[in-house]
Amino acid sequence: MNEEALHALLKEIAQGNNLGEKITLVGASKTMSADDINRAIRAGLTSVAENKVQEFRDKYPLVCCNDYQFIGHLQLNKVKYLIGKASLIQSIDRDELAEEIDRLSEKQNLITNVLAEVNIGKEESKSGYLPEECIAAAERLLSYKHLKVKGFMAMLPLGTEESRLADLCLQMREFYDIMKKNGAPFEYLSVGMSSDYKIAVRNGSNMIRIGTLIFGKRNYTV
Repeated sequence: MNEEALHALLKEIAQGNNLGEKITLVGASKTMSADDINRAIRAGLTSVAENKVQEFRDKYPLVCCNDYQFIGHLQLNKVKYLIGKASLIQSIDRDELAEEIDRLSEKQNLITNVLAEVNIGKEESKSGYLPEECIAAAERLLSYKHLKVKGFMAMLPLGTEESRLADLCLQMREFYDIMKKNGAPFEYLSVGMSSDYKIAVRNGSNMIRIGTLIFGKRNYTV
């Protein structure tokens, strides 16, 4: 864990995004031990997130964080491990997943915070609602009684020129603003990772998911 890099990042984003909104920094902590995550939390990180359910399940009792999120692809049979524990599930990429989260949340008499994931680059290798359907999808998700849809999440395409990434960020911001204008209780536009967060916050993102800059490069299987 690079404490110096974390402090520099927190100082950098304290200025907010291009619209003057507060930026929420989420540490992407995949493969890191609970001890390493807790070191980052003691150094000032207030939100962390896992990509794999097994890691979340195993580390959850050990990580001292009130905002422990999930940001990875989620299989229906693993939803049960997150309900009542994950403070935010960012990767709602299909209606059947929303239905399962809603069903299990109802069984526990609670409401689960989620983001609708948008495949903004229309990449075959990524999941998420397509851009042209994301507004309608978000409206559907808002109808579930035991979900609280708090915004959109997207991953920008790797190896894409900066002007194209900026355009994609602005598209996501437009979708976000449309939903807010329509009365949705949206708070978060989660776009931007270690390689592209600067572009994202210059173009409307108010939540970034940072792994490498804080925790270093890691070897893991997808």
